[in-house]
Amino acid sequence: MPAHTGAQAAGRDGVARVVLRPMGSPLPLGFLGLALATTAFGAMELGWVPAAQGRVVALAALLFTAPLQFLVAILGFLARDSVAGAAMGVLSGTWAVIGGVTLTSAPGTTNPALGVVLLTAAAAMLVPALAGLPKLVAAVVMALSAIRFAITGVFEITASSGWRTAAGIAGLVLAVVAYYAALAFELEDAHGRALLPVARRGRARTAVRGDLHDQTKGLAHEAGVREQL
Repeated sequence: MPAHTGAQAAGRDGVARVVLRPMGSPLPLGFLGLALATTAFGAMELGWVPAAQGRVVALAALLFTAPLQFLVAILGFLARDSVAGAAMGVLSGTWAVIGGVTLTSAPGTTNPALGVVLLTAAAAMLVPALAGLPKLVAAVVMALSAIRFAITGVFEITASSGWRTAAGIAGLVLAVVAYYAALAFELEDAHGRALLPVARRGRARTAVRGDLHDQTKGLAHEAGVREQL
């Protein structure tokens, strides 16, 4: 059979099937990894942890936070949530850079090049934060991550003690919100309903309250099903 005829036959008589695979929500894991890293670095920035022990903090970011968030990024895209995937991908890469620079630098020193990277990462985090507003609690975590990276970036460039303190405080505030988000989304996933407010709106609310038809509406036009990204 000629190639073009086969394609026509497939289009006329064939049946296309798209397989959806249920999975547990990976978001709590990503938020917990974020909470650990930002708490550890915040404690060091506030002077609670000596700068000489910064290598331990760096290893925590490299071996714990970055790999977990990279995994969550992959699972986020597989779960058809490009916002979560993008946010966790940026977070994973940024914490890996922070950990690597901290590990290889002299204790207590600043790095203007790292500051530029962090300011760029802060701008990048605003993309999923704005796109993810229908999941307001998650969007707040992303926005606070952007603020935390921006403040830390300014500190790395200026080496100002005031900005260092501000970065530590921002890190701890982010940790509290990340812990809350992790608990709220974990309870929602485990019980099938929100036990703590997660402020879902629009499509994000339909995602947990709608039926199967709602979940597959527009599936033919999603990335991985449509011909091009």
